[in-house]
Amino acid sequence: MVRRASEIYTELCETQRGARLLHGDLQHYNVLRDHHRGWLAIDPKGVVGEVEYEVGALLRNPVELPAILSNPATIEQRIRTLSSRLNLDAGRVLRWGFAQAVLSAIWYVEDGYVIDASNPSLQLARAIDAMFGSVGGQTPFASI
Repeated sequence: MVRRASEIYTELCETQRGARLLHGDLQHYNVLRDHHRGWLAIDPKGVVGEVEYEVGALLRNPVELPAILSNPATIEQRIRTLSSRLNLDAGRVLRWGFAQAVLSAIWYVEDGYVIDASNPSLQLARAIDAMFGSVGGQTPFASI
């Protein structure tokens, strides 16, 4: 999976379009409602890339519910909803999600944790990998 994620990451980086400043960790824990200022995104990482990259953190969360975040129906619904509403390329969102999930699993190892099949990032990476099928990382959902 690491080799495949590296290949997908390289391909996505080489073919990015419309790079812009992104939050880099936009997920439910980093979006808060302030009574006076409204909705706020906190703890930005300041990543530059295409918007499709930004969905990766959302796909990996909430980490406390790995059975939900790694459910193919949940992954597809999240990607379908965000892609249609934000005019994103769903295939690229899925591939970025896979590459980031594998990277997240590597971060666990770098931080000294022993990971096994119960690791949320690894579960998500495996679920997305199975969704690719044999089409070389292309999205399997015809309607996305």
